[in-house]
Amino acid sequence: MILIVAGEESGDMRAAALVREITALCPGTRFIGIGGERCRRAGVATFTDITELAVIGFSEVIKNLARLKRVFDLTLEHARTERPNAAILVDYPGFNLRLARELKKDGIKVIYYISPQVWAWKESRVEAVKRSVDRMMVLFPFEKDLYARHGYAADIVGHPLVDEVHSDTPRDAFLAQSGLDTQKPVIALLPGSRAKEISRHLPVMLDAARLIQQQRPETQFILLKAKSLAQGIFTPWMPRAPEGLKISEDYYNALGACDSGIVCSGTATLETALMGKPMVVVYKTSWLTWFLARLLVRIPCIALVNIVAGKKIVEELLQNNASPRQIAWETLKTLDPSDTLRRELSRVKDLLGAPGASRRAALVVCEELS
Repeated sequence: MILIVAGEESGDMRAAALVREITALCPGTRFIGIGGERCRRAGVATFTDITELAVIGFSEVIKNLARLKRVFDLTLEHARTERPNAAILVDYPGFNLRLARELKKDGIKVIYYISPQVWAWKESRVEAVKRSVDRMMVLFPFEKDLYARHGYAADIVGHPLVDEVHSDTPRDAFLAQSGLDTQKPVIALLPGSRAKEISRHLPVMLDAARLIQQQRPETQFILLKAKSLAQGIFTPWMPRAPEGLKISEDYYNALGACDSGIVCSGTATLETALMGKPMVVVYKTSWLTWFLARLLVRIPCIALVNIVAGKKIVEELLQNNASPRQIAWETLKTLDPSDTLRRELSRVKDLLGAPGASRRAALVVCEELS
């Protein structure tokens, strides 16, 4: 039996794919833990849903400490009662690194999938990983190198997005189905996959889109909605929408049909890069979170696409700099991208590894269990 803990939407996706691969390699393996609908469909008997852990930023964590502590204690209770052969902790470091420490004390093997961002915050966290984690699986080559510098052998498995991100509808066919002109430029708006992200990013994105249409009236826009978001979540901001705005849940086909994107910082920047699309990255958060991040973050870029590239290849507009005017100005440039940018986006795709990341991760788990 394996205890698996995923704390948010992306973790639920990664955990579910991993569970399916482990089940194929080791039939009969039983899973319990924390996850969402994807994990349950994959066969995880969840005792808590990811919605109990889905908080972003320092201020939200502080507000929800009591709930997080309750889930933490419940997880330990299940681990001590069920005595799993191993625990697989998926990303979500604020919760999972503390959990790893307690599980290790109880003699439960800890496997971590998707490394905490020790490269962004404090490399000293590597020492905590070394003490508490029996096997660390990382997605990026630079993460493996970082752990090696600290005398810890992490397993690089590559990024599962390489298998997931593809469009299966030709551009012209998708645009025609969506009621858009195939001969005119299309910009995707990706405001995020959480309600808080939507409320912070969508208003400035829509205002920027209207400014872009003033400069280039032929420009069309598609607003991408994560399927996990409630229907009608965009409604309060629709009066600010540019003319002809379309909304789509057909995420990858919509992204594949666009010429560029205005993208909330996060995994979406890698999805956009895998599609080979130029982008402007936007991020706004609470002032407390922003203040603390400025004190603690040790890297020059925050967008994953730039971090993987090892340099700034797409523009990042953060906090006050994420104004409608600045977003519009930078996005207009992406409609005529340079060959250099296209090469850099292709290089990012190569750096994310070959297909089969979830399978490779499952092999590591089965090897550790054996």
